[in-house]
Order: sequence, then C-alpha cells, then structure tokens
Amino acid sequence: MTCEACNTIAPVMAVGYEPKGDWVEVAALKTYIAGDKSTATKAIVEVYDIFGPSNQTLQGADLLAAALNAIVLVPDLLKGEYAQYTWFANPTPENTALKNAFMGKVMMAFGPYVELLASVVIDAKAKFDGISSWGGLGLCWGGKVTVLLSGPESVYNTSAQVHPGALAKADAEKISIPHILLASNGEDPEVVKEYKAILEGEGKPGVVETYPTMHHGWMGTRANLNNPENLREYERGYNQVAAYFSKYL
Repeated sequence: MTCEACNTIAPVMAVGYEPKGDWVEVAALKTYIAGDKSTATKAIVEVYDIFGPSNQTLQGADLLAAALNAIVLVPDLLKGEYAQYTWFANPTPENTALKNAFMGKVMMAFGPYVELLASVVIDAKAKFDGISSWGGLGLCWGGKVTVLLSGPESVYNTSAQVHPGALAKADAEKISIPHILLASNGEDPEVVKEYKAILEGEGKPGVVETYPTMHHGWMGTRANLNNPENLREYERGYNQVAAYFSKYL
C-alpha cells in the first residue's frame, strides 16, 4: 500500500509545535487526548517510545485525530519515568548504568505494560461510549506493547507499529486483526521480511513497508523535523497510517 497521492493529514509543523489536546485521567493514568470527543466515532490508543510524550509524538496524535475525525489517546504508561538522551549521547559509566537499568526494566518484561494498556482501552471504552471502533498504534517500544494486544480476542479492531522495537516473528503469527508495520532501516530486515510473509498476500489485509532512508524513531521523539527528508517521510508515514486506519478502523 503506497500513499504518494494521499493528503489526509494537515501540514506538519517542523518547529514550535504546541499540542492541541488535553490531559485527562484514564485507568488512573495521565493520558493525552486529541480530537473532538463529541463527534468522533473512532479512537486510536497510541503508545509512545521510551522517551515519552514528546512534541513530535503528540503532533502525530493530533494529525491522526484531525484526519480521521477520531480521538487519539496517549496514556502515560511509563508514569513519567522516561529514557534520557544524555544516556545515549554521553555514555559515561553513570549514564550507561542508568540506561541499562531502564532498558532492562522496560524491554525485558512487557507483560505488565500490556496489562496496563489493556486496562486503559477497557476504561476508555467505558468513558467514551460513542466510539464504535478502536485502533492501536505503537512507536518503537510502544510497537511491541501494541502488537502484543493485537492477537486473538484483541481489544482493537486494527493496529499499527511504527519503527517497532523487539520485533519477533512469533508476534506476527498471533496477529488476528488488520495490521500495518512501517519499518525503518534500524530494524532487523530478516524479521521484517518474516512479518511481510505472514501479514501480506491474497486475501490478507496486512501491510508491511520499509522506509529505507529513515532511522529508527523517525516518526516519534527522534524525528528531526528540521531535516527536509525526515520531515517528508514523517508526513508520508502518518499519511500512510491515516489511510490504513481510514480503511480498516
């Protein structure tokens, strides 16, 4: 599925973006919500990357909400405890220890976050009873959490992963709903191929596409929207996700 002709999202603001949504409480979690709650009939629950609810991520949520006349919820699954850029940019022994401790916590045990995300969706469905269709979107780390809720008896009608972390063939084999994966050049290409073989084909709704010039994180916190190519591919990626949700959500 390509989206060269799709102009479903508003123009992206490269600098100075101010998120348009509000912060509410869902399942006892601070949660960003974008979109018109009075008219929307679709909803997307977005799981951010390990750096938390950055402006790049929240702009993406706002863009999808407006393009789809949906609400987009971004729950604070990490409860304010996010990865720090300095751990990666300045790998001192102290920063490396902090990074390793954090990554060990969030990457080695996904189960608690999956359960927490499920509770968010269940509570959101009760709060927003005018919504008839629910989707999930995960960026990087959030892609893994999202796909683990996309199997049998999923809480979602459709779901998406963007430059996902910890890709695994076993996850793809359990997906039971329409699913789109947009990969960067930072994921294991062999596992991306396995996803493609499982999800795509005659009669299958899945889409797997690699953005070969884009780094891991190009649609999330690590998006450098001052870079013209990243800006263009950020826009194309959100257009592609919007078009997919428009079709299947």
